[in-house]
Amino acid sequence: MNFDYTDEQKKIRQEILDFCREAGLNDAIDARDRSGEFPRALFEKIGQGPCLQGLAIPKEYGGRGLDPLTTIVALEAFGYACEDNGLVFAVCAHLLATAVPFARFGTEEQKKAFLPGLCDGSKVGVNCMTEPGAGSDIGGIATTAVRDGDDYILNGKKTLVTNGPAGDLGTVFAVTDPEAGLQSRMTPFAISMDTPGITRGPAFDLLGNRTTPVGELTLENVRVPASSILGGREGTAMAIFNHAMNWERVGLFAAHVGTMQRLTEISIKRARTRKQFGQAIGKFEGISHTIAEMKARLEASRMLVYRAASRLDRARDVALDASIAKLFVGEAYVQTAHDALRIHGGAGYINDTGLARPLRDAIGSTLYSGTSEIQKNIIAGWLGL
Repeated sequence: MNFDYTDEQKKIRQEILDFCREAGLNDAIDARDRSGEFPRALFEKIGQGPCLQGLAIPKEYGGRGLDPLTTIVALEAFGYACEDNGLVFAVCAHLLATAVPFARFGTEEQKKAFLPGLCDGSKVGVNCMTEPGAGSDIGGIATTAVRDGDDYILNGKKTLVTNGPAGDLGTVFAVTDPEAGLQSRMTPFAISMDTPGITRGPAFDLLGNRTTPVGELTLENVRVPASSILGGREGTAMAIFNHAMNWERVGLFAAHVGTMQRLTEISIKRARTRKQFGQAIGKFEGISHTIAEMKARLEASRMLVYRAASRLDRARDVALDASIAKLFVGEAYVQTAHDALRIHGGAGYINDTGLARPLRDAIGSTLYSGTSEIQKNIIAGWLGL
């Protein structure tokens, strides 16, 4: 398979690299990280600039209309050039788990109502599936949506909602037919977060990706019209959620590939310029071999992500490719971040050096979008095991 960049992809990559360096995305990152501040102004600036929030969304709804592979190439560039991994995470979750499903499954009215604001950064999107008693076991969802005339009344609690504390609109998954099987018992609702009855909790104090607002949502007798059902039909939650996860496991982890490249380059520079015992530390096999492994992981990660991206929305078994990419890149990201810190020695252990934060950020990649263990289960299932 040939993944050489097209002229369009080269242009988009350079556009994003230039924007990130010129728009102040990397200013005061450590201060934001310490405070856990979500940089909403920068989020909006990104929407008004390269419109990363609308990369894969059709142009008629305010997006850029890019194909999946070009979208993933763009997100890799974003992860490379933007050192605020929390902001990268917030943008990717917004695009991949909210905007993309809206564009793929929404009714025409829903697309016109929601997508322009999602694309230009004026609205922050959320995907509300996880609950206190339902994470990997999404069949344990307890939030209910009961029909009442032309409306539905929703009750329940969502947790670990990415962008939740700052969210404006998104998808809420709720049980509409408790007697049905897993594939049809739940329904997705496109809902504004300022709908009466929705209470947003404060952002959690996270280990990493601290500039991403993650929290809880409580729904108490939230009344929404039947027209709020994403796509207009009950029982489609699993299909829509799985579609969102395929995109997230490829697109978000493409951004991580970009971060891995940045960390590898920083480590190479350190190995060439830091001297010990009269020579550059890169001359010692303990360092040079570690960097060689970082480079091998980087290139393998990129190819896995690109292969999965090339099959998004085209192959029935793309979920297998997405899980393989997510599993490998997530674990590789943690190892690369750890290696980069160790190559810098004691200096890497100092927060001001900027190597501790990427390591904290990387750890979450083995947890969100389905843990590494869940990806292994998915892969084994596709293999008939």
